[in-house]
Amino acid sequence: MKWTDTLDIAIALIEKHPDIDPLTVRFTDMHRWICELEGFDDNPEASNERILEAIQMTWINEAD
Repeated sequence: MKWTDTLDIAIALIEKHPDIDPLTVRFTDMHRWICELEGFDDNPEASNERILEAIQMTWINEAD
């Protein structure tokens, strides 16, 4: 997975953290969790707030 794979990342986060409300997650924690996901293979430095917001919004939508 790469930073641009927002749907795949969101689904993986839901599976890994099913009891977490994505609205309560700090971007620093979410960044770490994404980098720790199995199959994630992108430069940790390549993310930014816009990318993390997109992932968070997708996570929220998929969790509903």
